[in-house]
Amino acid sequence: MKKFTCRPDLTEARRVFAQGLSRQKKKVLVCAETGCVAGGSLEIFDRLKSLCAKRGIKCAVELGRELEKGGHGLQEESIGLKKSGCHGFCEMGPLLRIEPAGWLFLKVKPEDCEEILETSIIGDKPVTRLLYKQGGDIYPTQEEIPFYRKQTRLVRAHCGHSDAESIEEYIANGGYKALEMALFELSPEDICKEICDAGLRGRGGGGYPTGKKWDQVRLQTEPVKFVVCNGDEGDPGAFMDRSVMEGDPHRMLEGMMIAGIATGAQTAYIYVRAEYPLAVKRLKNAIEQAEKYGLLGERILGTDFSFKIYINQGAGAFVCGEGSALTASIEGNRGMPRPRPPRTVEQGLFGKPTVLNNVETFANVPIIINISAAEYRKIGTAGSPGTKVFSLTGNVKHTGLIEVPMGTTLREIVFDIGGGIKGNKAFKAVQIGGPSGGCLTADHLDLPLDFDSLKKVGAIMGSGGLVVMDETSCMVEIARFFMKFTQNESCGKCVPCREGTRAMLNILERIVAGEGKPEDIDVLLELEDTVTSTSLCGLGKTAGSPIVSTIKYFRDEYISHVRDKKCPAKVCQALKSIYIDASLCRGCGKCSRICPAEAISGEIKKVFVIDESKCIKCKACISECKFNAIVEG
Repeated sequence: MKKFTCRPDLTEARRVFAQGLSRQKKKVLVCAETGCVAGGSLEIFDRLKSLCAKRGIKCAVELGRELEKGGHGLQEESIGLKKSGCHGFCEMGPLLRIEPAGWLFLKVKPEDCEEILETSIIGDKPVTRLLYKQGGDIYPTQEEIPFYRKQTRLVRAHCGHSDAESIEEYIANGGYKALEMALFELSPEDICKEICDAGLRGRGGGGYPTGKKWDQVRLQTEPVKFVVCNGDEGDPGAFMDRSVMEGDPHRMLEGMMIAGIATGAQTAYIYVRAEYPLAVKRLKNAIEQAEKYGLLGERILGTDFSFKIYINQGAGAFVCGEGSALTASIEGNRGMPRPRPPRTVEQGLFGKPTVLNNVETFANVPIIINISAAEYRKIGTAGSPGTKVFSLTGNVKHTGLIEVPMGTTLREIVFDIGGGIKGNKAFKAVQIGGPSGGCLTADHLDLPLDFDSLKKVGAIMGSGGLVVMDETSCMVEIARFFMKFTQNESCGKCVPCREGTRAMLNILERIVAGEGKPEDIDVLLELEDTVTSTSLCGLGKTAGSPIVSTIKYFRDEYISHVRDKKCPAKVCQALKSIYIDASLCRGCGKCSRICPAEAISGEIKKVFVIDESKCIKCKACISECKFNAIVEG
């Protein structure tokens, strides 16, 4: 592998790699992201590779070797069979895309490979049965599918469209051009100003201006500084950062390197949870590739800039997503937050000035440098430029990863991209921002999703998780679920969070168990106010958000649980009642004979009744009744 020692080396490599890609008359991109891999996508890749070999079809070009030949071995055309990153339409996986036609095949199986090879790779026709269909219409190309139509892919532009394991393909597609500009055309002050002018705000949830943070580190007089990437991503159902680490790791690395140039840091750490083994593998591979080409290490491209990136695997503690707890974990200490000031930009990792951003934030940086701050600002809103990646999950027809301009409304996301609510049920709410977020209701469907608009309604964007709920969701149970998660993940360092979250959880568990008291709702709000005001870190300060938002918008459900001992959504088991529908009961008496609590009484050939005070809700009577007369509700 030829090491780049100057800028012309990289320029020539980009030309050779791009020429090699152009010889791939068709590209077959098999999704090799965690979800599709679990569904068997690697078997599909291996099967296609084997079938191509049997037919004598060349299905890979080693671009690195072509560079060693000086670009003279590129006359032979081939099929580019690649392991790509996440396409986003996760529920339809395993996914396979064929370019340049743009066909996207859904729910592909190994046994489909022969037909794909003959019809689409050798031939030039799509396998119609594998295309997306809706309402009798067939959507041949990925871009035509409603799920993709309103998306704007910047951060995830390469995911699903290029080889996730190839630095050569990243370079051919313009990768590391921003690094070149940062090294040879911009000063550290210029870089910070460009990021400031672009209005990039931290995508990890806080929304702090990224350029301002970098400039604060740049101005520190301490000679030793660090860059840290937060890839912990602990929100339930969130996998936005994972998709970038698995599908386009070099974009993130390039952003970190530019941060190093801007601030004077020479060492960086990526903190990624060990539950992301594929992301760790792809990151290690990307770092090794960059080092071999001389894009990481000493005197990069012949300049005085040296940079080293290390990977640190976390054990999965949610609190380690908080900056000071994360840096403590990297240092080898227990991941617990510390009081601030001093701030991370002053005393972060090992007590040195530190730039700490998440994966998506760093991935935005090369885009801004390449297209300019002015062009970047044309996307999104004035206060929140750019795009945001969301994980769309829950009771929505189409789940997966989406990337939309900041300011896209909740209605567009749920109904246009997500296809609406499953089973055509009524929309009820969206939990946004994970356990620390709040609920948005039908009244917020036309709310633009950006940092400032969400703040006005008492919600936060968080890392970007969206959990859609329909009319069958119990909002009290939702609050209990997230509070249980938060309480379990509390590090226990500060009393308000450790004891306050437990106290709130205990009350919520009593309410859903049918043991709620009239004063419980007010006590919950008082506890939330105390925990929010006095907790040490962001975990405690936002722990009560699901409680506040669900009480604010669904107080009637709390009242029903506490006063009437009823769950309107019929979700809470302890509050369900079992009764006999008089119009269907035939008076056979079988239910009475099988009831272990002797809660059912009546006379043969007359309607039987259930004494709710005795019923233990074992449901034995429901399964015994042949007339479907016994109902749970």
